[in-house]
Amino acid sequence: MRLVLVSDTHVPRRAKRLPGELLDEVDRADVVIHAGDWVDVATLDLLERRARRLVGVYGNNDGPPLRARLPEVARVRLGGMRFGVVHETGASRGREARCAALYPDLDVLVFGHSHIPWDTRAPGGLRLLNPGSPTDRRRQPYCTYMTCTVTDGALTEVTLHRLPGR
Repeated sequence: MRLVLVSDTHVPRRAKRLPGELLDEVDRADVVIHAGDWVDVATLDLLERRARRLVGVYGNNDGPPLRARLPEVARVRLGGMRFGVVHETGASRGREARCAALYPDLDVLVFGHSHIPWDTRAPGGLRLLNPGSPTDRRRQPYCTYMTCTVTDGALTEVTLHRLPGR
């Protein structure tokens, strides 16, 4: 099962549209996970049309129309693994232990907010993944998103993709 992980798209504030490379990946994916800060409903509508399956949450920059359609936290079983999605996890210091305590029932937690790619394991094995942002790199050298594969109940081939500058 091929997954695309994305967060903090901020369309149209930070970019007029999602990058073509990302949309091509969306078309090939079995599941797209978006960890919030869509900013506009049009991006949600676009990904709902293009993705075979979309799992998303709202972020701190998402207003009432998005909050009416998306949860704050999503939980889903994919390929035998328990995934959670949330926008904010708090400060980076202590994140692994804090998330392990908050989400003891998960194998993988996908989050956003910081625009900083993140891939670590918490005590007990929880995998924490932040795909960064495909449209607003902030202090990072590149805009990014992630792909990964779930095979036989295991997360494999986790890849951070760097997007060309705009």
